[in-house]
Amino acid sequence: MSEQTGKRFGDYEILGELGSGGMGKVYRVRNVISDRVEAMKVLLPDLAGRQELAARFLREIKLLAALNHPNIAALRTALTLDNQLVMIMEYVEGTTLASRLERGPIPVPEALNYTDQVLSALSYAHQQHVVHRDIKPGNMMVTAEGVVKLMDFGLAHGGNDGSPSLSLTVAGTTLGSINYMSPEQVKGQVADERSDLYSLGISLYEMVTGQRPFQADSAFSIMTAHVKEPPKPPLHLQPGLPPALNEIILMAIAKDPQARFQSADAFRNAVNEVRQLSPGTQAAAPIRRAATPADTTVPSAPRYDVPAATSTSRSYVSSPTATHIDAPVPPVPSAPPPATQSGHRGLYMTVGALIVLAVLVVAGIYIPGRGKANERSATPPPEPAPVAAPEPPPPPPVAVAPRAIVKPAEDPAKKQMLAQLEHELDQLSGRAAAVSSSLDNLQRQQAASGYGLRGDIVAKMASMQSNLSKAQSAVGQEDVARGRRYTDLAAADVEALEHFLGR
Repeated sequence: MSEQTGKRFGDYEILGELGSGGMGKVYRVRNVISDRVEAMKVLLPDLAGRQELAARFLREIKLLAALNHPNIAALRTALTLDNQLVMIMEYVEGTTLASRLERGPIPVPEALNYTDQVLSALSYAHQQHVVHRDIKPGNMMVTAEGVVKLMDFGLAHGGNDGSPSLSLTVAGTTLGSINYMSPEQVKGQVADERSDLYSLGISLYEMVTGQRPFQADSAFSIMTAHVKEPPKPPLHLQPGLPPALNEIILMAIAKDPQARFQSADAFRNAVNEVRQLSPGTQAAAPIRRAATPADTTVPSAPRYDVPAATSTSRSYVSSPTATHIDAPVPPVPSAPPPATQSGHRGLYMTVGALIVLAVLVVAGIYIPGRGKANERSATPPPEPAPVAAPEPPPPPPVAVAPRAIVKPAEDPAKKQMLAQLEHELDQLSGRAAAVSSSLDNLQRQQAASGYGLRGDIVAKMASMQSNLSKAQSAVGQEDVARGRRYTDLAAADVEALEHFLGR
């Protein structure tokens, strides 16, 4: 059950989710004013850098608005709610032919009845210059009354006015599902109405035989088979098929568009001739609503666990701050007074001088000796060296207690949402790894054969990896809102690539 169940979207109450894809999600909704149950297709949010996605959605709205046919799911209206593009469509309750084929081949009368209805829808669409470009059993919904509704015109091309806004069909691009795409689609050429007829021929082949004409282990091998390999006649797989039906199918899936039916009406006329000639095909009994098939175990893609980004918690403690304390500085001792012995020294010098004078007189040099003695006695005594004051000891550091980091109490709801996100990312990473491996192989094989992988698929691969990385980082940082946003974007990228690979 979708988490959106019960929520209001404008005047619509969401009853459940019907599916999701690269463009958005589809919900079963109830108009609270009219009480009518309808289907709501909501374009994915966060369209920064995804102009092509928005252009494709708007193109589908314009194309469906111009179509009104009982075998085409009708567009009721389109509007903008909460800054999102929204399509309100006819709710078709039933089962797809792809689900029906899980139980085995479809009886010829039923298969021809369904094919006739699809061709009626295609004849009308082609007259409006609309090419579907993604015809396959998964886009054919059968109601309990046996009415077929053609779905999903998201890849449709309206070429009535040649407007670039309505056409993304250019040389070098590949659109559609690999198992059903025409040779011209594989080669990146412009696909016209006959491409839809080829895809329907492949679908009819699968309806009556239970198998597709081209089966291989890789997407590249299947694409190469569409271009080069002749299909095994369906009569070899189901010997009881009407021979005329065998020829019709082989004509519909001819490699050369010129060798196919040139219009949906020509294809439909041939089918109706077989219905008239074959017993039991006059009135094909409508199927009852198919019960939901039992869950089958599908081998999952190899799981590549992408480690979640871990958040390293660190405690930051303030470094101790040294507080300056003014310590008393001891007084510097003054210079000591001259020693008292200086007075005695003068006395001794005087006595000495007298003795010298006496000697000089005797020697006859009294006066010079007296001058020298007076000069020596006038020399002052040397000053004592000053004593430096001792430096005060450094003050002891003042310890500052670390601040405690208070962690907020864990939110159980947030913890549960994080666990759910981690689980989704774990599964999504496995799918992404399988898709990347398949596309890498396909790119190498196409390059070896002269084909080129379309540029928007390469860009989508890069977007997928980037969104996965951002989602993992957000979960590691316990950012639920950011993790959910990038998980949804990554899921949309994976689904778009899986759709390209025909999964």
